[in-house]
Amino acid sequence: MNSDNKRIAKNTVLLYIRTLFIMLISLYTSRVVLATLGVKDYGIYNVVGGVIAMFNVVSGSISNAIGRFITFELGKGDIKKLNDIFITSVNIEFLIAGAVLLLGETVGVWFLNTQMNIPDGRMFAANWVLQFSLFSFIMGLWSVPYNASIITHEKMSAFAYVSILEASLKLLIVYLLVISPWDKLITYSLLLASVDLLVRIVYGIYCKIHFEECRYHFAWHKDLIKQMGGFSGWQFLTNATWMINTEGINILMNLFFGVAINAARGVANQVDGAIMRFVTSFTTALNPQITKDYAKGNMPALYKLVCNGAKYTFFLMLFFQLPAILEANTLLHVWLKNVPDHAVTFLQLTMVGTMFNMLGNTQLTACMATGNIKRYTIVVTLVGILVFPITWIAFALGMPPESCYVAFIIVYIAVLFTRVYIMKGLIGCPVMLFIKKVIFKIIPVAVFSSIIPVLFVHYISPSFLRLIETCIICTICSFISIWIFGIGKSERMAVFDIIKKKLHISTNAN
Repeated sequence: MNSDNKRIAKNTVLLYIRTLFIMLISLYTSRVVLATLGVKDYGIYNVVGGVIAMFNVVSGSISNAIGRFITFELGKGDIKKLNDIFITSVNIEFLIAGAVLLLGETVGVWFLNTQMNIPDGRMFAANWVLQFSLFSFIMGLWSVPYNASIITHEKMSAFAYVSILEASLKLLIVYLLVISPWDKLITYSLLLASVDLLVRIVYGIYCKIHFEECRYHFAWHKDLIKQMGGFSGWQFLTNATWMINTEGINILMNLFFGVAINAARGVANQVDGAIMRFVTSFTTALNPQITKDYAKGNMPALYKLVCNGAKYTFFLMLFFQLPAILEANTLLHVWLKNVPDHAVTFLQLTMVGTMFNMLGNTQLTACMATGNIKRYTIVVTLVGILVFPITWIAFALGMPPESCYVAFIIVYIAVLFTRVYIMKGLIGCPVMLFIKKVIFKIIPVAVFSSIIPVLFVHYISPSFLRLIETCIICTICSFISIWIFGIGKSERMAVFDIIKKKLHISTNAN
């Protein structure tokens, strides 16, 4: 195992430890928060927070640009240029924060008070949620250059420790929420905003101490602003599509079905998000190396990382999502005191959609590494944006809320193959290489992993014991299927070599 692979593996382990801790706390806190707030207030928090999250259309675009430019220059080793990029990044985030604040206090307030479906007597609390969500959003904006520096330097231990601190503070929030004599929804929003402020301060202090380039002084680099602005301008379309397909759909569901449906969607997203964080931990550790390989012109290594990254991403999701899909009903009833209507089917469908979407993460990173994403953005946007109008039409025709997830799944299958085609034009990665190394591997794995668990769930009555048994059976079946169909001879030999080293078995032993 070379040094790059060792570093990726180490960072992945650190991120998994972080993610496991966060997931356990997140699932527990979500349960208590839902029980304490109630379905209506929980739904209000999710949909009002979604209004502010729509501004991620702007912030996410420049955030991706910051990560790409910092990683690219680090690959070249130009510290002076790195500092210029960092300064420019901070300046841009300040400008975006000002724009978002203006839009939030005008358009956001107007939309909340005149257009949204909020229960009687809760508009005052909803407005406070909007204000605190806006504050948290701005704190997140200012953290972007610092977070990007940590990830680019591959200091995942720091990333993990701060995230664990954040999760622990959110656990404290749950206790304070339960004992609070004031309005629970307002209190919850205030406490979350306070945690976001503290995290922002911690990230800033760490980066200033450890990274030479994270020293801010006012400077205005027009060329960098132009480069990063041009890159993020096209990225804007991609992020806009995602926001419309997530937070936009959330608002659309509120307008057609009310806040109770938003609570169900929030529950589904909590579980799916917890699993996604495990998978994202892997791709987060992988992404800097993809960009560095492109910067060095090491295309064979780049193609291998893209294909293996997509394949292993699917395998990781399979271990978690297969039992969660099959046992969604039992899982939610064990987790929550009161399960909102539609939450079970929402969870099952959103996990299927996530599997197809996450397959394209390494493709996106590789395309972004080129800095030339105009064609990618236009084509992917034209395909991906179809989710919203299809959902709107479905709701208008009286179809159930689950139809939005069906639309998402169908469209994002198309997006996956669109990405494969565009990637060929940008980095030269053959379409058939991706299909052979990824698609032809994951299909038999998915099929043969599911047969026995599906039959087991069908014939055995639901219970907590069945939930445990299903998890075990899914794990065994997934592992066997991956070993037989998902990996090649060289990958199996690499596994054996690792086992031998861990067991101190000499390769020369008789």
